[in-house]
Amino acid sequence: MFLIDIFNKKLHLPTADGALPGRAAAIPTAETHYVNGHALHGPYPDGLEVAYFALGCFWGAERKFWQAGEGVWTTAVGYQGGVTPNPTYQETCTGMTGHTEVVKVVYDPAKISYAALLKLFWESHDPTQGMRQGNDVGTQYRSAIYTTTEAQAAAAEASKQAYGQALKAAGRGGITTEIAPAPPFYYAEASHQQYLAKNPGGYCGLGGTGVSCPIGTGVDA
Repeated sequence: MFLIDIFNKKLHLPTADGALPGRAAAIPTAETHYVNGHALHGPYPDGLEVAYFALGCFWGAERKFWQAGEGVWTTAVGYQGGVTPNPTYQETCTGMTGHTEVVKVVYDPAKISYAALLKLFWESHDPTQGMRQGNDVGTQYRSAIYTTTEAQAAAAEASKQAYGQALKAAGRGGITTEIAPAPPFYYAEASHQQYLAKNPGGYCGLGGTGVSCPIGTGVDA
C-alpha cells in the first residue's frame, strides 16, 4: 500500500498544505554556463528575453536549447510551477513540491525567434502524456510553457492550437501542456547545470511525436 501511495502522489500535484516546506534561502548552484561561460543569473545584456520550457528530464531538454544557435545566450535548469520554495532535486523527485523540471532560456530575439524556440519545444518531446515523458513518470516531468510577456503567451497558445491540430491529424491524443505566466524559478544544483556537457554519455530521456508544424522559425516570425 505504501508503494502505491507514493506512486499516486507522483502523479498528482500536492496541495499547499501537503507540499514539502522547502527553505527561505536559495540552494547553491553554478554561476556560469559550463559550455559558453555566460552568466546563469541576471542581469543579462540589454535586448535579451527570457523563456521557460518544461519537456521532461531537464538534462536532455537543456542541451536542445543551448545547441539551438548563437541566438541563445545562456540556459539553466531549475524547478518551477510548484509550491515548495527553493526545493532540492531530491525533494522535487518525491512529487511533493509540485514543481516540474524546467529549462530557462535567455535569448536574443534579433537572432532567434520565440517561434523557433516553440517549434523546438513541441518537436523535442511528446506533449500528450500528462504527468510523464516516456519512461520518466511523475509530476516533475509534465510539459509546460511559462511565459514572461503577453506576446509570448499569445504565441504559445497559437502554437499549441497548431500542434494540437497536427497531432490530431496524426491520430495522437490531446495536448496536456500547461501554459501560464512564469511563476518563481528556482535554480537546480550545480551538478545538474549543463549536465550532458559534463557527462556526454549521460541519460537524456527525450523523445518526440514525429509531428512537425510550420509555425515559423525565422527572426521575423
